[in-house]
Amino acid sequence: MKVAPSILSADFSQLRQDIELIEREGADWVHVDVMDGQFVPNITFGPNVVEAIRPHTSLPLDVHLMIVDPDRYINAFAEAGADIITIHAESTDHLHRSLQLINQLNVKSGVAINPGTPVSAIEPVLDLVDLVLVMTVNPGFGGQSFIDSTVQKMAQLNDLRQQHDYHYAIEVDGGIKAGPETVRCLEAGVDVFVAGSYIYGAEDPAERIAKLKAVGEPA
Repeated sequence: MKVAPSILSADFSQLRQDIELIEREGADWVHVDVMDGQFVPNITFGPNVVEAIRPHTSLPLDVHLMIVDPDRYINAFAEAGADIITIHAESTDHLHRSLQLINQLNVKSGVAINPGTPVSAIEPVLDLVDLVLVMTVNPGFGGQSFIDSTVQKMAQLNDLRQQHDYHYAIEVDGGIKAGPETVRCLEAGVDVFVAGSYIYGAEDPAERIAKLKAVGEPA
């Protein structure tokens, strides 16, 4: 399993140090939550922040666009140094076209679905993507509780991946911590876990990364 700490929960006044910390302690990706105050009720980072942090980590930058009309900014985030760009199925009327645009920029593409969106909504584009992000909370703010019903979607995506030999990774984001929910996600086929407040809200973030990693290790 991979762990992708979300810098939404980091200390913005020492963002470089907080990113260097998670890299040093074994994180696999850096998750960057981009919010525009329209698609979700919060405002966070733009391409300039991705560009600023790019020189300070060798980890892949996993950029999650929670914005309306993502086509306007895909190129800017790719140029800023994003390794993965994930867009929401709910955010555009032209999902296939938007994913093609990401793929043309030599960046890995991802599609995300909110808790109220069925897997069937993205089945037509699963052959295009490198990542499927299942939101396990309603997006917009950190610190929410995991929604149990989303585990079924993970299992469904894993089944589709095996049936059609798709290559996408399955990622989950929201209410993630080292506990029974994480075990259930792993059993459902999840590959990447995004955790924000669980890691950055702890006195010892390194210990929390280690605990998440341990969930995926053989007993």
